[in-house]
Amino acid sequence: MSDWQSRPKVELHLHIEGAAPPSLIRALAAEKGEDLSRIFDEAGHYRRGTFEEFLRHYEAAASVLRTPADYRRLVLAVLEESAAHGAVYQEAFLSPDFCGGGDVEAWRDYAAAMAEAAAEAERETGIVLRGIVTAVRHFGPERARVAALCAAETAGDFITGFGMGGAELTARPGDFAWAFDCAREAGLGLTCHAGEWGGPDMVADTLRDLRPSRIGHGIAAARDPALTDRLAEDGIVLEVCPGSNVYLGAVPSWQAHPIARLRERGVRVTVSTDDPPYFHTTLTREWEELERAFGWGPEDLDALNRVALDAAFCDAPLRERIRKRLEAA
Repeated sequence: MSDWQSRPKVELHLHIEGAAPPSLIRALAAEKGEDLSRIFDEAGHYRRGTFEEFLRHYEAAASVLRTPADYRRLVLAVLEESAAHGAVYQEAFLSPDFCGGGDVEAWRDYAAAMAEAAAEAERETGIVLRGIVTAVRHFGPERARVAALCAAETAGDFITGFGMGGAELTARPGDFAWAFDCAREAGLGLTCHAGEWGGPDMVADTLRDLRPSRIGHGIAAARDPALTDRLAEDGIVLEVCPGSNVYLGAVPSWQAHPIARLRERGVRVTVSTDDPPYFHTTLTREWEELERAFGWGPEDLDALNRVALDAAFCDAPLRERIRKRLEAA
């Protein structure tokens, strides 16, 4: 088994609240007088459950993240954990719905606090974080518009992308076209969850109606050879989260995961953790399991790092700086 933990990694798909260490959420709940025992098991980990139960636990945990200072603590804790598993560049989904309730002025304060924490973590560990403002699909198209406005108003060095997560089967992609057009006009990179629970048609409709350069998950595309070929030809990057897919039952096992088949067909795939403490995974464990399932080694990590970095929502000087760090390792 390779020493995966020490190898540098680029991660594109991480939900900031979903990466919150359970110890931090328990501490915040105690400070605020909230009882969140229902979302933890006897060992203090987040409880296992279905995707719907995961969403409820996620929103319950996020309910104690109430101030910019809370999010500053969160970002520092998440980046410390990520750096410990080799992440040198990371993009995280940040939702104005959780940060100030979608109010643009409140969101500015949250974004500033997270940017400050990211800068502090970079000074201490070298890890670089960029933020992708994210609409929550099951909150509806109108709230997605507000999230896009928040993204457009704070686009810059730290906020570099816009995306959408949440319950994929809630609505059709075209319902959110205004939000994605708004973010595109602001110069933000675009990504959208699709093909985790929806079929290949959800991936195809997302590409047609929202025109992102990246798709979150996207694994259902493997069931449609024509769509798989289109992804490869168009250079669409899939932010694949194998451990999340196995944990939630989107695929039955690591060995059955389509990431290797997609890659063999020429699709540009990357590896991320999604909501790591909820799914009992880390960047290290993702690569350990990929080695067990497919025999992937360090050269595969290097190749997927290059794909991820090329697709990253960052400027050219930063991309080159991270590339040199990867090549020097």
